[in-house]
Amino acid sequence: QVHLVESGGGLVQAGGSLRLSCAASVSIFSIDAMAWYRQAPGKQRELVARIIRGDSTNYADSVKGRFTISRDNAKNTVYLQMNSLKPEDTAVYYCNANFIWSANGYWGQGTQVTVSS
Repeated sequence: QVHLVESGGGLVQAGGSLRLSCAASVSIFSIDAMAWYRQAPGKQRELVARIIRGDSTNYADSVKGRFTISRDNAKNTVYLQMNSLKPEDTAVYYCNANFIWSANGYWGQGTQVTVSS
């Protein structure tokens, strides 16, 4: 059973920074991809950033240049460094993982990020 646990959310003023962590209960060495999604109230869940096998990354246009996704295989953890935060970044942020050995996708429980103006 794969468990993903997000942490690092909170309340921050506009222009501030947060770093989210997603700790997996299994090795992330063999990921197909891990990603951060977010869902704001009344809106659909959207992809924020993804890191793919081989460490390629891609980002939503709205966060390019401000957010950075990275991973630490030794800690089985993926991070999302968020800088220059804006009120429109306010959402619940979810970690998602897909592994090369499973057809299932896995989700964490989410962590709230609130950016005040």
